[in-house]
Amino acid sequence: MAEERRSRIWLWVIIGGGAFFLFVLAVFTLVYIALHAGGRQAGLGGFGDKIGVVDLDGVIVDPSGVVGDLRKFADDDSVKAIIIHVNSPGGGVAASEEIYREVKRIRDEKHKRIVASIETVGASGAYYVSSATNKIYADNGSVVGSIGVIAEWVNYGDLMRWAKLKPELLKVGQFKDTGDPTRELTPAERQYMQGLIDNMYGQFVQAVADGRHTKVADVKSIADGRVWTGEQAMGMHLIDQIGDFRAAVLDTAKSVNIGGEPTLVHPQKDRQSLLDLLFGDASQWLPTKEKLMDQHVGFYYLWK
Repeated sequence: MAEERRSRIWLWVIIGGGAFFLFVLAVFTLVYIALHAGGRQAGLGGFGDKIGVVDLDGVIVDPSGVVGDLRKFADDDSVKAIIIHVNSPGGGVAASEEIYREVKRIRDEKHKRIVASIETVGASGAYYVSSATNKIYADNGSVVGSIGVIAEWVNYGDLMRWAKLKPELLKVGQFKDTGDPTRELTPAERQYMQGLIDNMYGQFVQAVADGRHTKVADVKSIADGRVWTGEQAMGMHLIDQIGDFRAAVLDTAKSVNIGGEPTLVHPQKDRQSLLDLLFGDASQWLPTKEKLMDQHVGFYYLWK
């Protein structure tokens, strides 16, 4: 009799636990669905003429997200203009160039007004991108400029020798292992690397000259890696107007004949998965692309 009673208790525990698990799962599922619905509403919903807002935030490593957002807004006829909201010190040379080309295509081929509003920092690769827009806005205290190229890595050869570790390398080609962090650059390698950087620098200067409709010589005279405040940049023709994001919105709306308060639309954000909701965001424990960027040789339009 006692054994039968225990069996019934365990049966109810199992049934109750299963019901509780299903209840919790249902709650999280509803939350997940609600987040999906909210994400769609944050996209291109609404009526009338709109202004698309694309954030260029943080170090530029992977251009695909920003380029994709720009293309969607460029191809949407209800979006009359695009504002790139900039707060970035720049990033990879190729990544910055890819975004620059898309901005230039929207401006010159799609003939859709696209402007940059620099918030705190719009330096190096971020300024490279901004220079392709129709107009650049920045606050008086914004950091602007840093036209230049940088490549750096850590030489830990002395540490390896101290630890009695000896690297082994097989190669074909004199410059194949240029930038090997276990040894010094040879004079020939240093000259080779400097030639690459000089070429990238020339591309940067030319791009800014084209975007700002000025002479290469005028850009080169200030392209020494320095940054300036928005107030200083205004006098150097690096930006077009002192103003915050709100000023950029109102002025852009007026320039494309949007009357009244403009409707701002943002790209859809990445949605959280059910696992994220259940177990939390683990991204803080994972290596980011920005952290990984310092682990290998690369070329950057980056203000450090």
